[in-house]
This record gives sequence, C-alpha cells and structure tokens, in this order.
Amino acid sequence: MAIADDFSVAVNGDIRYTGSTANHTVIDFHRWLGDLMDDAEASGDDLADITSATSTERSTDNFITLINGYNIDDAAAQHLYDGSVVQSAGAEIYDGILVFAAQGMYLELVQDGALVTNFWTTALNADAANGISHRFMVKTRTAGADIDGRRLLGQTREFGFTYSEFPINGTSRGNNVLALTYADDLNNATAEGTVSGWTTITNTEGYRLIDVDNDTVDEPYYSEWNRDTYTINQLYERMKWLTRRGTISTIYGVNGELFRGVTTEIVVDTITSGPLSAVEELTWTEATVVSAGTMVAVDSVSAPTKLWLQLTKGIKPTDGTTLTGTTSGATVDVNTTVTDRTISVPFCGQSTGTALIGAYGFGVEAADLSSIDKITDLDAQLNTPPNNVTFTISGVVSGQDRILIGPENAGDLDEGQFALSTAVTGASTDVILKVGTEIPGTGTDSAVDTPSTGTIRLQGDDGIYYRVTYTGYTVQASTMTFTGCANVPIASIDQNGYISYIDLIATSTSENFTVVYAADRGLFIRVRDGGASPIKTFETTGTLGSSGGSSTAIRTPDA
Repeated sequence: MAIADDFSVAVNGDIRYTGSTANHTVIDFHRWLGDLMDDAEASGDDLADITSATSTERSTDNFITLINGYNIDDAAAQHLYDGSVVQSAGAEIYDGILVFAAQGMYLELVQDGALVTNFWTTALNADAANGISHRFMVKTRTAGADIDGRRLLGQTREFGFTYSEFPINGTSRGNNVLALTYADDLNNATAEGTVSGWTTITNTEGYRLIDVDNDTVDEPYYSEWNRDTYTINQLYERMKWLTRRGTISTIYGVNGELFRGVTTEIVVDTITSGPLSAVEELTWTEATVVSAGTMVAVDSVSAPTKLWLQLTKGIKPTDGTTLTGTTSGATVDVNTTVTDRTISVPFCGQSTGTALIGAYGFGVEAADLSSIDKITDLDAQLNTPPNNVTFTISGVVSGQDRILIGPENAGDLDEGQFALSTAVTGASTDVILKVGTEIPGTGTDSAVDTPSTGTIRLQGDDGIYYRVTYTGYTVQASTMTFTGCANVPIASIDQNGYISYIDLIATSTSENFTVVYAADRGLFIRVRDGGASPIKTFETTGTLGSSGGSSTAIRTPDA
C-alpha cells in the first residue's frame, strides 16, 4: 500500500497513521513529505503543499528531523522503521531498533526499569535473508529529557528456548542493534504446566553463608535454593519458569520477567537510620540522574560493609554517593569501590543436564549439590561441592512402617560403630563419641558421611538403645561431638553408639537421607509394622556408594 494511503497531515502539522497494517521506512516517510511539499495545492487529508513551511530535514537515510511544528505521535511511530525521527526541536526522539535474531523470536524490551509495551510481537519488518527479526522505533526522549539516559535492554525469555539479553547503553540516531540468541534449550524440555507445579522448590532470599565445598568455612551467596526432591536440572527449569515471559512470579520483590541477578557489588559504610532490610530497593542520585536498584544481599543490615544489587534504572553510584532504602529508610554511603558483575542468562547459570554451572552469587543448599556442580560465591570464588549422595528406601507405608537404617557389619546392625567418650545424663545436650583415628579421613569410620542433622542411637546404662536427635556436630582428631541433642540417656563411658541414618515412622511411600560420599558404606536396613495389619520384619543390607543407593522393602503379611 502507498504511504500516502497510510498517513494524514493536518494543517497544524500533526502527522497521524490512518492505515491498518502497512509500515514504512523513515526515508520513505521523508520522501513522501517532500513530495507533498511541492504540490500546487493541498487536497484530501494531506494538508501540505508549496505554501506550507518545510516539514522535514534529512541527515541520513536513517535519520530525519521534523521541523516547523510537524510531528508524529506514538501510534504513528509504531509504523515507521529503519531509522530515527527527531521532533519538537530535539525535545522528543524516536530511535531505530534493529534486532539480529532467529526468526519467530518473541522480543522483550526493558526501559527505565519496566517492559516497553509490546507492539512488535514475534516479528516486525523482518529481513530474514539478513538475519534480522525486528525493525521498529522506540521513544527515547520526551519533554526535553532522555528516558533513563536512552538506555535499553533487549531480552528473550521464551520457556523451552535459550534466554539471552543485549544492552544498549545510550541510543544514537539511526539504527541501534540488539543481537540475541534464540534456540531450543535441550535442558528445558519439560512442559511448562508441569514445571509450574514444582512449588516445593523454594528460596531463602538475602545474604546466605553456605559451606558448598565442605571445607568448614562458609562462603557468601545471595540465595539459598532448596530443590527438594527434584534434580539439579529441574531446579534450572524452575528458575527459567519463574523468570519466563509473562510470569507473575516475584523474586526479591521484582517481577520475575525483570529479575537478572547481581549486576553491581558496592563497598559501603556510614549507616544512618538503620537497620537496612535484608532485601529492598535502594535509590540514589548520581550526576543529577535519579537511579535505583534492588539490593538482593547485604553482609550486615545494622553494620554493613558490602552489598549487592541489580541495577534497575539509571547509573551505578560512585564514591561518597548516599544510597537510601525504600523500605527501611536507612542510608549508607558508597566507600570507594563499586564493582560490575557479569550477568548470566538465565540468572541461575547454565545446566549441562546433570550439573549446574552457577551464576555469580547464586547459592543452593549444600546438600542439594554434587561434585560435578560449579558454584561461584559473592567473592567471585568458584567452589566445587563434595559428592553429595542420597540413599532411598521405598515400598513403605506412610504412618505404619517403622524404618531403621544404620551401619552394617558382617550382615548385621553395627551397634558398636562408635563408643561413648564422655559420660552423659538426661541433662546433656552434647554427646561425644570415639570414632577412631581416621577422622577426618575417608575410611568407613570417618565423619565425612554423617548427616548434618539427624539421629544417633546411644546405649544407656540400662541396656536400651535410645533414639537421640542432634542438630549439628563438630569433628575432632578422634572424636565427634554431636550438639543440640535431646532424649539423652544416662550412659557411661564406652557405651555403644551408632548413626541411625533413617530412624522414623514412614511419612511417605519412600524415605531418604543425603550425605557426603567418603567411601562405600555398608548399611543395615530394617522395616517393621506390628500394628493392625502386621508384616514380617524386613531386613536386608545395602551400600551407600558414589552414586548413592536404594532399597525396596518387601512387606510380607504376618497373618
């Protein structure tokens, strides 16, 4: 359709789109206006002719300026492409965007901390032969002020496909390029409706200390994700689902579609009106530019020395700039150092299908990681987890079956795995067990593969093996001290003790425990139900190996 059929020109200079679907380049727009200007007399809805003031000036084929009051509105701008249009004496600018990406990609554009209203969908003015998926204009200056410094972020977050992003740190006149990748993600093949149901994958937000590499020294992260019973690749898929196009999920107070992870690390001091919130928006003014970011972690809310944020609008602060918490009202000052951090897309990092190559600062519960995962902390240090393995007993009945899994020796339960080092009573909260000289080695009596919390069985002086719960333990040269203990009996030195890896009434059709693999460990497994529908005692042995292990109970009725 001819451009004359798609636009009108009013006497006051308003140029408006009157067509339905056709779009035109800015140089064609300029040529059409010039053609009107040499008419002897205006007619129809194109009220411009030789008597009218000049309407447009060309700088290049991709850069024209409307002058003498001539102007377009946002609707008309959506139907022009391949360049920029400047009007109102430079007070208003529409800049050209040219996207290099695979055809059919659903493009998202972020401006001033929000998504730009999408009028381009999966294609607009595409040039497939040259690898161009979209060409259009977007307003970058209005009322004499640049919109967020004419900064734009192009991204694609289509579930099942690779996520990518590309920033423009200040548009210029003409065409501004976005280059995005868009291909099938072979590690994101689960149906979106299925992943939406994985709600037990949860996160503890804010500054988290986790000993990922199991060296007894915690590392800092801005999250601690719990993948529950799901695989590490399923965790990756859930992270993509939370941040997909069209999501209504919120992460760190930000709509998931806009969440990117840590962009900036800032050393701070001089807190006032504290404390800060653990997670909140921070605002500041830098060189007259009002800026903002979402603080996802701070090393101390009351005496902070360092914080981490996602810059959402404006520019990063410099030394001495005051940052103000939107929620807390607290302020802190930048103390010299501001460090840019590399963004990963998606924000969690990349999956190999069996391992996670984590993004900067992205933390996961230590027990949910394996030795093939790679996790980078907020100090930018790469950490390799130990080999966390899981042993599962299945075939049990919830609420009926009593399960005991302990160490095995010659086919029997090894009740003498350890010996009590210090006498205890019911008032004791610590239990110290002698475990030989191998700690912290890799032998079968080492502490490496002891659950971080759980139960031990301790022989009292009355001969009963008491179920003692503990909340943690520490390792010494030849002993282990279990802390936070409850149900401690009266027991003398050298009474027997052993780890009960699973020691409970079944709460599901299967139960499991996860520990760090040290060496193959023999396990003794016992399942009993002496209730209304009794079964014969099920006993067997198993092995906790480098890939974990499993066993299935056989429930033979004892009628």
